[in-house]
Amino acid sequence: MNFFNILDSLEKFDGDAVGRIEHASRRFFLNRVSRKMATMAAPAVLATVVNKAYAQSDAAINVLNYALTLEYLEDEFYQLGNAATGLIPDMYKRVFTQIGKHETQHVAFLKTALGAKAVAKPTFDFTAGGTLAPFTNFDTFVFLSHAFEDTGVRAYKGQAGNLQAAQDKPYLQAALQIHSIEARHASISRRILGKIRNNAAIKGWITLDEGSPEAVYKGSTSESTVVQAGINLVGLDGLEGIPSDAVFKAATEAFDEILTMDEVLAIATPFIKK
Repeated sequence: MNFFNILDSLEKFDGDAVGRIEHASRRFFLNRVSRKMATMAAPAVLATVVNKAYAQSDAAINVLNYALTLEYLEDEFYQLGNAATGLIPDMYKRVFTQIGKHETQHVAFLKTALGAKAVAKPTFDFTAGGTLAPFTNFDTFVFLSHAFEDTGVRAYKGQAGNLQAAQDKPYLQAALQIHSIEARHASISRRILGKIRNNAAIKGWITLDEGSPEAVYKGSTSESTVVQAGINLVGLDGLEGIPSDAVFKAATEAFDEILTMDEVLAIATPFIKK
């Protein structure tokens, strides 16, 4: 672990990161601690100064550990997929390599933010008890990729309300930044799945609550919802003359919905051994 590399990572998510870490700025370390010592002492020093600068509420710790568990899952999934010989066709390797790098960054950020409060990485079983073969079958790999990413998008959005305390606002901002990246991952995975299955119905976005597995797209707040903030989207002015079916579908595509923590964990549980 290198303190300076971690500072760089923190600054990518929080432009004020160095300013928050009192007495642990880059200048402080360069003046008082050699690079060798900074590297050796990084875990202990970082846990102290980051926890001081980024004190979280208990609710935020719960949310961040929940997010970390999902990011552990996605990170290991792409690590194994990208390392599997002959799995990913050359034309898609760059896409999944880049997604894998993003997930590794998300894990590193959340572990650093949580410090000693970070949950341990679970043991995963991406075969879901021997029923799937994601690392020998590209279709299955992409299917799981799009399902994990669509779940991640809805999971992050579902926890925004639990990061409203003043001290948690930096995490809300970071969560929203991760959320948009997960949405980009979901979109490209969905497009690749549609292409390899020659299925035009699988688009870069979600229509109604269509998709598989159903739990990813339905839930207590279905993706087919057309009322936002009390406003019925299919009854808005300016949509006259457009077929009602098209208006309804477009309304569902224009807004994404949440999944609760319990709903997300139910989706992830078959892939978590312990």
